[in-house]
Formats: sequence, C-alpha cells, structure tokens
Amino acid sequence: MKSLLSLLTFLSFASALCAADRPNILFLFCDDLASQVISSYGEKRKLLETPGIDRIAKEGIRFNRCLVTNSICGPMRAVIQTGKYSHQNGFYNNSNSTFDSSQQTFPKLLQKAGYTNAVIGKWHLMSDPVGYDYWNVLPGQGAYYNPAMIENGKNVKHEGYVTDIVTDLGLEWLKNRDKSKPFMLMLQHKAPHREWEPPIRHLGHDNDRVYEEPATLFDTFEGRSKAVSDHDMGIDRTFTERDAKLVTPGNLTPDQRKYWNEYYEPRNAKFREANLTGKELIKWRYQRYMHDYTACVKAVDENIKRTLDYLDKEGLAENTVVILSSDQGFYLGEHGWFDKRWIFEESLSTPFLVRWPGVAKPGTTNNKIVSLLDLAQTFLDIAGEPQPSDMQGRSLVPLFKGEDPADWRKSFYYHYYEFPVPHRVRPHYGVITDRYKLVNYYKPDVDDWDLLDRQTDPLETKNFYADPAYADTVKELKAELARLQTEVKEVIPPPRFTHGNKAFDGEPESEQPKKGKGKGKKKAE
Repeated sequence: MKSLLSLLTFLSFASALCAADRPNILFLFCDDLASQVISSYGEKRKLLETPGIDRIAKEGIRFNRCLVTNSICGPMRAVIQTGKYSHQNGFYNNSNSTFDSSQQTFPKLLQKAGYTNAVIGKWHLMSDPVGYDYWNVLPGQGAYYNPAMIENGKNVKHEGYVTDIVTDLGLEWLKNRDKSKPFMLMLQHKAPHREWEPPIRHLGHDNDRVYEEPATLFDTFEGRSKAVSDHDMGIDRTFTERDAKLVTPGNLTPDQRKYWNEYYEPRNAKFREANLTGKELIKWRYQRYMHDYTACVKAVDENIKRTLDYLDKEGLAENTVVILSSDQGFYLGEHGWFDKRWIFEESLSTPFLVRWPGVAKPGTTNNKIVSLLDLAQTFLDIAGEPQPSDMQGRSLVPLFKGEDPADWRKSFYYHYYEFPVPHRVRPHYGVITDRYKLVNYYKPDVDDWDLLDRQTDPLETKNFYADPAYADTVKELKAELARLQTEVKEVIPPPRFTHGNKAFDGEPESEQPKKGKGKGKKKAE
C-alpha cells in the first residue's frame, strides 16, 4: 500500500510537472478591429501607428488572409469556442441567440487536460462562460466608460475606461493564478466597437488631422445586386448623433463629462454652423469617425504593450503563445460603410498575429487561407491534446512552425444570416479562393449572384458573374461551393433568420425598417 501511494504521488508530481512545461496561451481579442488601422499591415492610408500590436508581428508571424465564417460578433465567438460553423454550433446571429454551453468547447477540453482558464472582457454569447476557472465579462456589448461587469456570476461596477479595466483584470488574474498549471487566458476587449468612444486621454490625439479618404467612400454600387445597394450601414444614411459625438454619453463621471465636452463641443458648434449636406456631410462624418475609431485602437495598442511587458517582467514570454485577432474585420469608410457582415474583403478578413518564441520565426508573413474556425483545434494542438473529429477547422501549428502542407485549403466557405435588422444586409453565402469570390444573395426578396475578381478589381466594385469570359470560372466555383457545403454539412437552401435564430420564409411586418431609422439612438448591436 505504501509503495502504491508513493507511485501515485510520483505520477501526480510528474503530471503536474509535465503540465507546467506545456505552453501557456494568451489570446488577445478585439471587437471590430480592422487590419487597415494596424501599422504592421501597411495599409496605405496610414491611419495609426500601433507599436504594441506591431511587436507581435515583429517577433512572430503576420497572417495576411485570416477569414471568418460569419462576419458578426457573437457568432464568431461561438465559432472560436466550438471549432464549428454557425449552422453546427447553433449561434447564427447576435441579439436573440443564446450559446448552448452544454456543447463541446475547447476550454472544457483544455481544463480537463490540466490548464487553468480565464476569459475577461467582452463575451457576448448570452450565457455564462463554461470551461473557465475564472470569468469576468461585460454584459452584452458592455460600456466604454465605467462599465458594469459580471465576475463569476456577481455583478460588479468599475470606474474608468473599459480597455484599461479589462487589462488590469487580466494582469491581476495572471498574478494570482494557479501557477502549478499552464494557463489559457482570453483577454477580450470591447474596443473598437461602435460607438467608438475614445478614452479621455486620447481626445485630440490626432491634432485635427485630415485623414485620407478610401477610394470607394462614394461607391455607387452600379451594376450590383439590390442586396448590396439597399443596406442600412452607410456613413451617409445610418450615422447617428451618438456615432458623431454630437450628444454626450450618459454614463460619464462629472470629470469625464467636463473633459469630453471641452474637446467635442467647440468642434460640434462649428459643424452645426456649417450646416453641411450631401458629400460634404459624409466627408465630415468620415473624419469624425476616424478620429474616434483610431483613438479607441490607440488605447488597445497601449494595453497590448502593457500585457506583453508584463509577460517579460514575470518571465512568462518564452513559454507563452500570444495570438492577437478580432471577431471580424471592419469597414473604415470603404464602400461608404462602417460595420461588417459582408463577404467583401474588409469584413471577411481579420487581423491575425502570432508570437511563439522558438517556434514561430520572427518577422515572417503567411498568405495561406486560415480562419478563426481553426483556433479551437490550434489551441488543443499547442497543448498537445487530440483534436476532436467533429471540429471543422484545422490546426495552424504546422504553419506556425513554418511548414508548407501540400494539402492546405485552397478555398473557404462563408455564410451570413442576420436580416433585416439592424443593418439590412441580405443573407448570403459563398466560396472564396485566393482570387475569386462567388456569392449568392438569397431570399426573402432577392436571388442574385456576384462574382468578384480581386486580381482584376481589388476594390471589389464590379460583378463579373454575367461576363461570358468568366463562364468557366463560374461553373468551377459553383461546383466548389456545392462541395464545401457538403463538407461542412450545410443544408441548402438554408433557413431564413430574423434578428434572432427564428426561421422565417418571408419578411415579417414587425421586422420592417421603421421610418426615420438611423436618426435616434440605435439599439446595441
């Protein structure tokens, strides 16, 4: 009996030692972070310098084509948790969907494998996190200033700016975690989600800079489907007074309100006096949007630096895999839009940076098609754990190691469902390759096809579907689309979904857009 107890003690010690030697995982996640604003991605407008984020690219790998499966916040978070498309994990849309936390997720599997897990910041899955030793999340979208949070089921009120608070909580958890185990921390920022409310310290950060406008700010959508032109997410038509900071947020402290008004009110007075209309109004809104959006990202960048510095200080950097990404890309005026949702490149593609000392070669880039769908299997592979066969992505670890798998994907499947609110973006699905996108906008009121050719038309303003020169390409892509739908087990035709996950065949009267929409305070998205 004594020898058995000694053996069990030894095995327990060996297991703990082995677990402690496995890599830690730090997932730095943002909401609506566009690649265009990250300086290491080299976008020509040079909207902002991001030295904190750029450090990850400099010391690791920058992936140039990380795609999402469904370009909207909550559904992509469910995809990351499960490694499954929306139609498999059941979370299709934002507002009325609730994540089924009883299903298999990668945090549950890591927890069983000996990891200590935490998620801090924006969650947005409408059910409590499961598979985490600690969770402290924003309810719904959360607030930029003085946010309420839910800490392991308890409501707690904080004072300050949300990006700083989320980082503070993350570093505090790292300090007090169970150090006998490797950790997996998901540090998930609200920023830079709409309404892009900057920290007080960054009001005026750009000295009233005039930002270069995107080439498609005044896209006319000529020759395109009604699905593309009949939207409600344009800077011209959907930009509210809250978006434009023509009204003051209601949850500021007196000191915050003082500094806020000292910055915005003189500029707002000049705007009202100018009485702008037409293109001049759109141009003004774009400039205000860029000031606010970049200020939010500037705060994220500072806090990414704080987090990386903490890893250095505590001797954790060498054995921690750091991944930075966002739930999808975002429009910074391209096609006259803000928001996401579309299969077009700005919202389909999301930033993806990886630092893994001793494994990922510093300062390298990768152009292969990867996806947030791959993250669950990647995290498990990093931990040395098996990847469940029902997950639908693929581990990125071989790419992190610099390998070039001959069988890596050459195409990718996309499907967006939510309609008609909040932005009247028609449901659509499609196939993506390095060069092409073939997309079908389907009912309730359209059934149109677009063929985009990024080589010939990198701004994606033309539809080549009916061009005889592309007939063979269309045929090949339709066959590949059908193959992918079979592979991912998507039933076609798919159900039509409203704001939640209730199927419908037509457009209910109650869901019709209201007159004057976009002029008042918008519901959280």
